[in-house]
Amino acid sequence: MDRPLLSLRSALIFLLALLTGGAASGLTAVAGEGPARSLLAGLAAIGLAVPFFNRLIASEDRAVQPPSAAGASTVMKEGHE
Repeated sequence: MDRPLLSLRSALIFLLALLTGGAASGLTAVAGEGPARSLLAGLAAIGLAVPFFNRLIASEDRAVQPPSAAGASTVMKEGHE
């Protein structure tokens, strides 16, 4: 097996989700809630953070078109009129 178990993108998404869940759990504990509610708040934050960071971090398959290609056609049209 020559390739890693997780891609770098997946590892980053899970790491950011775990940090988000830890922060939510810690803030809930500091607010005076019990350990069970703090754990549930952290797990809920992880569950919401995974899809958020998945959409936020662009995948390699969806390469963004360079803005110069889109702007060149409008400049050419304006110059010919």
